[in-house]
This record gives sequence, C-alpha cells and structure tokens, in this order.
Amino acid sequence: MARSPGRETAIPSRAALADQPLTADGLLAAIDALAAHDPDLAGIVARHGPPPLWDREPGFPTLLHIVLEQQVSLASARAAFDRLRVAADPLTPARFLELTDTELLAIGFSRQKARYGRALAEAIRSGALDLDGLASLDDEAVHRTLQALPGIGPWTSTIYLLMVLGRPDVWPAGDMALQAAVGDVKGLDHRPDALEMIALGTAWRPWRSVAARLFWHDYLARRGRLG
Repeated sequence: MARSPGRETAIPSRAALADQPLTADGLLAAIDALAAHDPDLAGIVARHGPPPLWDREPGFPTLLHIVLEQQVSLASARAAFDRLRVAADPLTPARFLELTDTELLAIGFSRQKARYGRALAEAIRSGALDLDGLASLDDEAVHRTLQALPGIGPWTSTIYLLMVLGRPDVWPAGDMALQAAVGDVKGLDHRPDALEMIALGTAWRPWRSVAARLFWHDYLARRGRLG
C-alpha cells in the first residue's frame, strides 16, 4: 500500500483513540495499521483509495435521518429527508411535532417511522433525551440511552456512534451492506449473519469502525456508487 511521504504509519494507541472522536488523520493512520495486517483490506485501499470519514453532524436531524434509513435504501431515505427539510424548516423537535401524520406519510415516512420520529422529538423536547450529553458517555451507555427510545435498536445506535460521535471501535454487525461487503472481500460463499459478523469483527479491533468504512467503500465501488 502506498503511503503519503512523511506520514506516520503507526496508529495512535487504543486509549488515545477512545478518548476522542475519529478524525481524518486518525482514519488514515488506522487504515495503514489495518492494511498492514490484513491483505484484503490493503486490497480495498489499493483499488479504491481510502474511504471518506463519512462523519455527520450531531443532533436531532441526523438521528431522525438514521431512523429513516432503517431497512430502506440510502437514496430513498435521503429523498424523504430532503422533503422533510423543506416541510420543516428549521428541522427542530418542536417543528417536527407540528407535522400531521398525513404530512409525514406524504413526505415518505411509514406510519411506524412517524411514531418513532414523534417519540424521538418528544424525548428531546421534554429533556428525557440529552443528545448533546451523549458525547460524554461511553459506547455502552450511548447504546442503552438511545435504545430506550421506541424504534431505535442496535443498528441505529451503532451508526450514531460510528458516524456522528466518531467512535473508533463499533461494528454494525446487522448492517446488510456491510455483511455483503465482508462476504465479497473475504471470498465467502454466503453473506455472514450478525452472529458471524461479530466473530469476524474481532480481527479488526480496536478499529472496527475503520474496517466498516473500508468494507462499505468496497461495496459502493463494486456497485458503481462511489461518490
């Protein structure tokens, strides 16, 4: 794998990474470390270059967008979210709660996701959920806090940890695109399920969030969807 001149190839320690969100520089250092120990990950970088950081802004709009992404294509969720941003500008919990079910259905919410969105907005408005305070919690506490809300399960809380809070070692084992990518890159004759993914993911600790980005990068490239 080609390395930029003057860039350190040693990744920061696990303790150092755990104390701060993953940055662009930290991502590149972690990619170097992973690629040095896994030829398949090195191959992804050789073919496609390093993946983006894919970071997202913290807050209600982003978490609601992730809820919309549950079990649908990213393009479909993005289209619904864009319509929502037009209908509720600015997109705050209070403004979201003003939208009727009919309006939400027209935007692209299912009835179930409309209920989830309302529960999330009400929790933030009432103070039951402090999204800003999540950054000070460890990973398990973030999972518990978010999953206490209707409609937020392990996938949603993991994506928030990975892309919003920038945690370096979370692994969305139930993500279907990630499962497909791991199966492709590792030459498996099947798509690994969540339990197998958990076992496979141990090979990339303590930088499973970075490994996930690499696998997603390959998944998108194979389907002509990079960029």
